[in-house]
Amino acid sequence: MPVFLAWLVHVYTATGVLLGFFSVLLVERGEYRSALWLNALAVCVDATDGTLARAVRVKERIPWFDGARLEDLIDYLNYVLVPSLILYHAELLPAGGAHWIAAAPMLASAYGFCQKEAKTSDNYFLGFPSYWNIVVLYLLVLRTAAWFNAAVVLALAVMVFVPIKYIYPSRTAVFQRVTIVLNVIWGVLVFLMLYYLPDPPRAIVYASLFFPLYYALLSFFLSARTQPHRGKV
Repeated sequence: MPVFLAWLVHVYTATGVLLGFFSVLLVERGEYRSALWLNALAVCVDATDGTLARAVRVKERIPWFDGARLEDLIDYLNYVLVPSLILYHAELLPAGGAHWIAAAPMLASAYGFCQKEAKTSDNYFLGFPSYWNIVVLYLLVLRTAAWFNAAVVLALAVMVFVPIKYIYPSRTAVFQRVTIVLNVIWGVLVFLMLYYLPDPPRAIVYASLFFPLYYALLSFFLSARTQPHRGKV
């Protein structure tokens, strides 16, 4: 039974593959709202499978199966490939270079995911994390100009290679409780934005920006205060 439960957790994690696959199909059909809802569901799976894995001691029960590698594959699909496809198909980028600009997150994050030291031993991300689904959501709802979107995407792609420490909301110890509370409030606002797509109320959109701003400022402050401390994931 314990081994069976451990496999069930891996199956639960693997549902992210299906969510990513169906998201791709929806993007191809121009159904961006539905694709983002599936992406939000994938985020929920990603946020809960680790707790379940620790509860049933997956690593002890099935030591020959690498759940972390499975999760990396799924994260790349849902947080990089799907958002990149939305960037292109939703025509959020300048027509002339849309292919290449949409590919920039994929190339940069491929490097980021393959770094053994992408997460520091003191629980930070090193380099811009692959939050492309969040970036694309805001570009969609704010309806910013294509040139501005291109600048943001390319700048963040470069930031993947810059060794700035970004907080890991559920693990970074500094201001952890505050970060988690703000993250939950922000999550509610994001779900409201998804509910009201394609035209969420401006008040909700602007109010939701508090958390990305808090996240960036706190990350830059903590990174400037301490030297990047590299360690294996």
